[in-house]
Formats: sequence, structure tokens, C-alpha cells
Amino acid sequence: MPTHEPDRRETGPSLERILGLIDPGMLDVVVAPRGTGVPVTDVVLHDPGEEREDDGARAAAGLILLAVGVEAASPEALDVLRAADRAGAAAVVMRPGARGPRAELVEAAGRGRTALLTRRPEQGWTEVLGRLRTALVHSDPTGTTGVAGLRPGDLSGLANTVAALVGGAITIEDPQSRVLAYSRLDHEPDPMRRLTILGQEVPRWRVDELRASGFFRTLWSTEDVVRLPADDRYAERLAIAVRHGSEVLGSIWAAADGRPLAEDAAAALRTAARAAVPHLSHHQTWGLAAARAREGAVHALLRGDARSAREAGVTADRPYAVVVAEAYDGREEEAYDGRGADAYDGHSDGRGAGAPEGRGAGRAGLRVLDVLALQAAAYRPGCVTARSGRRLYVLVPAGDGEAGPARTLLASARSVPRDVVLAGAGPVAAGPAGLPASREAAELVVRVLRERAARLPAGEVRSAVAAYDEVVPEATVLRLLDRVEPLWRSLAGPVHAMVEHDRVHGSAYGDSVIAYLDASCDTGTAARSLNVHPNTLRYRLRRARELFGVDPADPAVRLLAEIGLRLAARRSDRPGSP
Repeated sequence: MPTHEPDRRETGPSLERILGLIDPGMLDVVVAPRGTGVPVTDVVLHDPGEEREDDGARAAAGLILLAVGVEAASPEALDVLRAADRAGAAAVVMRPGARGPRAELVEAAGRGRTALLTRRPEQGWTEVLGRLRTALVHSDPTGTTGVAGLRPGDLSGLANTVAALVGGAITIEDPQSRVLAYSRLDHEPDPMRRLTILGQEVPRWRVDELRASGFFRTLWSTEDVVRLPADDRYAERLAIAVRHGSEVLGSIWAAADGRPLAEDAAAALRTAARAAVPHLSHHQTWGLAAARAREGAVHALLRGDARSAREAGVTADRPYAVVVAEAYDGREEEAYDGRGADAYDGHSDGRGAGAPEGRGAGRAGLRVLDVLALQAAAYRPGCVTARSGRRLYVLVPAGDGEAGPARTLLASARSVPRDVVLAGAGPVAAGPAGLPASREAAELVVRVLRERAARLPAGEVRSAVAAYDEVVPEATVLRLLDRVEPLWRSLAGPVHAMVEHDRVHGSAYGDSVIAYLDASCDTGTAARSLNVHPNTLRYRLRRARELFGVDPADPAVRLLAEIGLRLAARRSDRPGSP
């Protein structure tokens, strides 16, 4: 067997480490004549047409070559392997084919120095390339690109860490100036930061302004920090591009956050740019797919599948409170079915802005949920989110029996202008098994807030937040009505007759009776709520008694009217109801 003296230029993580960081079963090691401890310097696509005998023996030293289009059972596979071996490649990957590698190929690999790997049939080359390159970035042996305690792709955690080092507000953006993450808001942001966060991207006019001034040209062409001086509109900003080789993955921006940036802010950003490489690479390569899988796990967890806790990113022995935020449009709630991303075609651009309008809030109205999801990620490490229709579900880590963190997060809903958000927090669950009950309670809070909003003129409806323990009486009434409704439909009586008359003839006897009861039988107050003269209300109440036998002075009738008219109002809000 030929011997191989290690080349001093072959530095990098081992093949074993790279394979350990990708999905198990994605690649199979057929033969590794030097073992899997050989260093890897890069992952590239192999083009046999570029092979040259006079390249020198080290043209591909330390590379993993992906032999796209080459099947291990084909005659050309042996030529590809020999060429890779001459070039000093660490490994070559081929498609196995139906019969697997030929015996001649396996024997040749055993006599050489390049490992022979095969790709599983169900894996695409694009995915294999992305996973290997991201694993390579995460395996930087110098340790300069990692941040202790952050999981791969945790851009929000990275933003908060960098903010502490820089002493300012951090935004991480992709090359198209779209917001991927930002640090938590410790101070009131300046107008540009607020616009960028709420819009999830730098405003187009600002991008055009920076492009015209040559700022972006400088940012993308240098590896150093670029300064954007303060002016009469916005605070000073520092920015640096995040690069992996010649590829620009995105940028990190630091803004003065109510105080001057630290003296060593530029040095901290240089370190941050190196630290961001594996996280942005992870996001770019499979962040969206992982996010979809994680969202599905969150929905499974909220349905009661405690086994999904780990995949959802939830610590099994940590208490959580479920927060539900709904983009309000005046309609009845959508029942939770846990379909998550399948409930809409959303996330087409990886940022949650692709949801169709559907039956609920329009695309513009749903954008507020994307903003809240970003705020949740920036607010506290360990927050996980999932979308379903026009609702956002947030699992917030809580202290011992305290719902304080959830309430703090809910307050952020009030900071979103124009859009109306109704948000509720369920009780703290001690573990994953209690999350479905916390979810149901949070949804009840949202229903209570929606019913309150429905009683207001459209122009007076504002975002509202509450915790379950603040709305227990109203939430209990909703639970009772849910149970009573099937029975009520099978019955008949004075209230049923009045409701049917209102439905057929468009009269308002039911509205008059319920307003009178809500006003504790005070005619003046009830008349003002209906915007009618008290005598008009008295006439309607008298006719309701004469026509249907609905007498508010009768305690039994009052109880039935409360139940029946509330149920009638609920049904009339439903699209397509008679």
C-alpha cells in the first residue's frame, strides 16, 4: 500500500468530525484507507473535465469531492477515484447505484489514500453539499467562529451576545437587507431601527439611499467594519459583512442604543463577524427546513405529544407558559387544529411573510405576527414559536410558578402600530404534559378579548393583552356556553322564538333584551348603549314580552335569555351562518 506523508497545508477538522455533524445515514463510508481522522479543508463539486495531469499532485489536497453524475458501479468511477487519489483528496463521494460499488473500485480505494463514500439515494446533491459545508464551518478547529452556549443557527442568541459586547443594538441581516434577528430592546429604538424591525427589512428607500452613497459597495468589498456617522435623523451605526470565503452570507449592524457605542465596538464586531459564519451558514443551508420541522414539533407538543419536546426545543424539566397572539380582524376565531405551516402556504421567503390572506387577516395584518415572533426570539433565550392561521403560539420559559415573563412579552404587542393584536397568556405549565392545558387557557383569553372588542365601535378597537387569571369569570362563561350550545340547539322556547324572529325579519328584540340585561336592567344605560331613546327601548321590551313571552322580570327567563342571546350572537358572527 502506498504510504502518504501528511502535507503541511492539510489543516482542518477531521473527516470523522464532519461526518458526525451531518444527518446520520446521509453518507456511507465504503473504504477509508487512512481512517477518518484525515483533515478536510473544503467541499467542492468534482468536474472530471477539469482534471489535468500536470496540475501537481496536491491540487485537491484535503478536499471532499462530490462526484455528481458518477455512479459507483459505472466504469468511469475508477478513473474518478484514481484522479482524486493523485490529487490528494480527503474523500470522494459518488452515487451508489442499484448494485452498489464495484469490487474493483473498492479494492482500488483500499490501496490508495482517498476515502470512498457513497450518497444515500434519497439525499440530493444540493442538500449533501450544503450540509457538508455547514458542518465544515461549525468544525473550525481554531475556535474563532464559535460562541459558547449557542446552538447552530441561533441568530437571536448571537445578536444578544454581540449587543452586550458592543454596548449597542444589534441587527443581523441577509444580503438583501432583510432582518434575520435582532437584539432585545433595552432602550427605545431610533426611528430607523423601529422601521426596520417592524417591516422585517430595511426600508427600500433607505436601501436605495445607502446604495447610491456607495455604502453598500464599501461594505461588501471590505472585511473590516464600516462606519455610518450619525446625522440629525439617526444614531451612529457600524456594520460589517459576514463572509465564508468569497461568499457574503449577510451583515451585522450595531446602532447606538441610547448611549455611545463602546470604544472597542469595532473590534467586537470583527469577532462577531467570525462568530456569525456558522450560524448564518446554518440558516442559509437548512435553517428554513429545520424551522418548519421545529414548528411542527411545537404543534405536536401543544396537541399533547410530550415526546416532541426535544425536537421543539423545549427543556423537559423547565416550566413554560403558552402565549397566543392573534391578528384581529373582527371575525370569529379559527379552531386550533395544530396543522401549523400546513394551515397556510406561508414562509415562502423564510420569514413568515408568505401566508395567503385566506379567511382571516390579510397579508399585511399577518405581518405583525412575524414581528412578534422575532420579538419573542429576541426577548428571552428558549422561547419557541409556531404559526397557525392568523395566530402565533409562543412557549415562554417561566420562573417558579410565575407568569411574569409571559406578561412582559405580551406587552410588546402594544408597540405594533396600526395592527390590532389580541394576546393572552395561559397558566405556567410545570412540564410538556401541561402545555395543551396552558394553550387552551391562552386561547380562551383571546376569545374573551375578542368578545370585548366586538362590543366596541370599529374605530375604537385597540390591541389588548391579558393573562388567564385576569379573565377567569368571562373565560368560565365561555367554557359553559361551549358545553351548553349542543343542548340549546335541540330545545325550543320563548328565547328561541325571539331569536328566530330577529333572524327572519331583521328585528332587534334580542339586542334590546341583552343590552337591558347587561345594563343591570337600567333602561337609560341600555338605551344609550343602543343609541336609541329610552321610550323606544321600553316599547321593544314590552313587545318582546307580548310576542314571545320573554319577560326580563322573570329570573328563569333572564337566565335563558343570557344563554340564548349570547349563543345567537356567537353563531351570527360565523361566516355562512343563517
